[in-house]
Amino acid sequence: MQNQTVLITGASSGIGKAMAIVFADRGFDLILVARNTKKLRELQTQFKTGTQSIVMPCDLTKADAAQNLFKATQKRKLRVNILINNAAYGSRGHFSELEQEREAGQIHLNIRALTQLCHFFGREMAQRRSGTILNVGSIAGFLPGPSMATYYATKAYVQSFSMALREEMKNKGVQVSVLCPGRTETDFLRNAGVTTEDRSLPWLIPIDSADHVARYAIEKLFAGTPVIIPGFRNRLLVKIMQFIPAFIMRKITMRMNSQHAGK
Repeated sequence: MQNQTVLITGASSGIGKAMAIVFADRGFDLILVARNTKKLRELQTQFKTGTQSIVMPCDLTKADAAQNLFKATQKRKLRVNILINNAAYGSRGHFSELEQEREAGQIHLNIRALTQLCHFFGREMAQRRSGTILNVGSIAGFLPGPSMATYYATKAYVQSFSMALREEMKNKGVQVSVLCPGRTETDFLRNAGVTTEDRSLPWLIPIDSADHVARYAIEKLFAGTPVIIPGFRNRLLVKIMQFIPAFIMRKITMRMNSQHAGK
């Protein structure tokens, strides 16, 4: 694993931060990408001695940000061996009542920026016939999500796109996997409007720790697992959803998300 470099977007908190710490403990070099430079610098102090890490502040909601990030790595002659597309955000509420600019920004970050980074870095990996891409989706990608319609739809794209890309790239020396965590204790939940007291369906849909998700994801990534779902209950839930009529699942999801949104 020596001289292997991992680029992680959304590395300043949550799953991205937890992954950075695990990769650092395993001896990987890191390129840390997020908007908050201060948090990225603080993260560097948590790495063990000898870990090489570079901070690259970047707002991937901006139109040319993904391409500029790729160009910046090229300019510095940085070879990315593992790309972790983790940056994303969600919003909760009825779509027609939400701020359209925020919804459009969500689509840009969760879909367009992720796709662009897969293109830029994936093409380079294919040329040298070596590399790994992990796109962070969600179990939300397995079904429509009333009251979080845009977020669920973006994660469905991430899952479908990742599996198509995996098939295209498997003979080019590039592994592509998708991580589909359930609810995880991160800033995402708070930003989307879920409070620490909000624990509907606690047994069926538990809230996992970012550290556990990160460790499980990296273990399965190295094992070559295509779709990585941390947590037995999350995996069970995905299986169960296949046997429940779609209109019933929509009603369940609507009820759960609306409770969170106060609707």
